[in-house]
Amino acid sequence: MKKKIIICAAKDIHAADVQTELRALADPEQARHLIRFFKTGPGEYGEGDRFLGIRVPAQRTIARKYWNLSLDEVAVLVRSEFHEERLSGLLILTYRYPKASTEEKQAIYEFYISHIPWINNWDLVDVTAPNIIGSWLEQRSRNILYELAESENIWNRRIAILSTLHFIRKDDFEDTVKLAQILLHDTHHLIHKAVGWMLREAGKRDEATLESFLEKHSLQMPRTMLRYAIERLPDAKRRQYLDRGK
Repeated sequence: MKKKIIICAAKDIHAADVQTELRALADPEQARHLIRFFKTGPGEYGEGDRFLGIRVPAQRTIARKYWNLSLDEVAVLVRSEFHEERLSGLLILTYRYPKASTEEKQAIYEFYISHIPWINNWDLVDVTAPNIIGSWLEQRSRNILYELAESENIWNRRIAILSTLHFIRKDDFEDTVKLAQILLHDTHHLIHKAVGWMLREAGKRDEATLESFLEKHSLQMPRTMLRYAIERLPDAKRRQYLDRGK
């Protein structure tokens, strides 16, 4: 009989330990680059975000080390003013989730939902939503994704569509297609990219699903969304869909 794994948060490690390791790696020059890369200027999607200047592989290494940090301590990281601390806290959740019991997975999912206001850039969404939201909802009601898709907040909408990547990996495309239809006329280019990306991923596993969507909606799709969606199709088919709108 396979022994059940019980995950207990370590009591002798704290968010401050993670912060100390992260800040030791801070690079002001890299921080200046990230400020530009993540569009933090007035009116831009990442307005006001602050960076320490730490590369993602280093953050992943630290997050793996502290994978069993308690949720109360993870909250300190996720609510940080620094982007890398928020990402590291979220990465800790993704490393802890697969090892957790069902009860603990639910707690991680509920923690994630309650901290959505701090999940406020595309990278924070992309590396976490499929692995936590998508995974938790695999065998459950997915109504929350439709609520998020109707939100005025861009990151809520991106969480909705990116969460379906988990379903796509299970050859389940229904919610991807439905959410893509809801987001078809979204005005933000980051949603155009996200929807096109998820349609492309679905098409890699089932080209008929992608082509069915394109036959109905390619003329309405924003150009960026369309280009992302058809990226893996044969050249002749790509040209066909691109030329239809001319």
